[in-house]
Amino acid sequence: MSQPQPGAPDVLEKLVSLAKQRGFFFGSSEIYGGINALYDYGPLGARMRRNVRNLWWRAMVERRDDVEPIETSIIMNPQVWVASGHVDTFTDPLVDCQGTCRKRWRADHVADERRARGKPEDAPGCPECGGPLTDARQFNLMFRTHLGPVADDAAQVYLRPETAQGMFVDFAVVVQAMRRRLPFGIAQQGKAFRNEISPSNSIFRTREFEQMEMEFFCKPGTDMEWHRYWCDERMRWWTEDCGVRGSRLRLRAHEADELSHYSTATSDVEYLFPWGWGELEGVADRTDFDLRAHSKHSGRDLSYFDTETNERYLPYVIEPAAGLDRAFLTMLLDAWDEEEVRGEKRTVLRLHPDVAPWEVAVLPLSKKAQLTDVAHPLAARLRARFRTEYDETQSIGRRYRRQDEIGTPLAVTVDFDSLEDNAVTIRERDGMTQVRVPIEGLEDACAEQLAACRAASLERSRR
Repeated sequence: MSQPQPGAPDVLEKLVSLAKQRGFFFGSSEIYGGINALYDYGPLGARMRRNVRNLWWRAMVERRDDVEPIETSIIMNPQVWVASGHVDTFTDPLVDCQGTCRKRWRADHVADERRARGKPEDAPGCPECGGPLTDARQFNLMFRTHLGPVADDAAQVYLRPETAQGMFVDFAVVVQAMRRRLPFGIAQQGKAFRNEISPSNSIFRTREFEQMEMEFFCKPGTDMEWHRYWCDERMRWWTEDCGVRGSRLRLRAHEADELSHYSTATSDVEYLFPWGWGELEGVADRTDFDLRAHSKHSGRDLSYFDTETNERYLPYVIEPAAGLDRAFLTMLLDAWDEEEVRGEKRTVLRLHPDVAPWEVAVLPLSKKAQLTDVAHPLAARLRARFRTEYDETQSIGRRYRRQDEIGTPLAVTVDFDSLEDNAVTIRERDGMTQVRVPIEGLEDACAEQLAACRAASLERSRR
């Protein structure tokens, strides 16, 4: 079987342009010239991100009886990051260009940066201008700030570079408060910050991002079984729940020389981006490294007493950790399609209905009062069950195209015949098929159509 190849390199550029035009995402504070690798999410982006968050939350928390949710603070006692090793070892190798561009690069990404610019990987010098590069030095990625009115070393704290440590330091509290027995997990969604040397590929690698992580605590010796379980479960989520095509996903186990110092096994869920394979989510066996480190550094016993075996031990931990921003970008790229319809190019986002910003759009054929007086109450009715947009501007053809571009699965059209037959037309996004249904049963008809869209998305994800 031939291996899938990266998509057309201009797809990302087209998507970024559409994302700004339609209100998915765009550079932060652009009226002041922006700020590198920081982004704002517009009305459609905010809605879609909320949908992705909710999909993850339902899969990892609400549908399970063995995972507890938690929300920990972004700024923690700085000793947390000393104990975890972040203060000493959370670094990337940095090189500086001494030529004309004066850019800084991650030393281990220089070859990739050259390739992205159409140059040989082993070409000498800076990927941008070819100038000489300095020797590599280690650069700590944590953002520093100060707590309180005096900005001295004693007041120095950090913006968290990951959400995981909050779940480790609160492990014993959760066990006691919720009377939990192993195995069980603690899940969290939230912002994290890393002072990346060379952010790249739009929102794929940024300095402020959102994580969706879960720490699953289990008895030592059962960890490899749970690691396999969570690898399978997370691959299933990407395809079945999110509609990402399985042919563009792979699960890649880390080689021994790739493993983090705390991990005995890590597998990455990777997606085939326009620039090549990239990580979406990591599933790591962290052993008891974190609980042991925090127990030792804090002086607090974080061990677990197993009442079934009368043993006390530090649990092992399996960590599925995904980034919301990367998930968001992946779903947009995977859904992107261009096709010719009656001699015109149609851009369509074939988003899973549970991911799309809107499920249904209500479109009166014109802005005449006879139609809008019917369409407005109809949209209000549909909002009780579905994410619904109302749009009455421009021609109906342009409005269909706009809904196609933002991934809305269904469009409900109110026309002049609706005034006579009390029926409307439902247009489906992917096949552009249309069906006439009575207004009285519209909610059930939309639910039936959306169920068919979900089934079609599942079928597409299996290709």
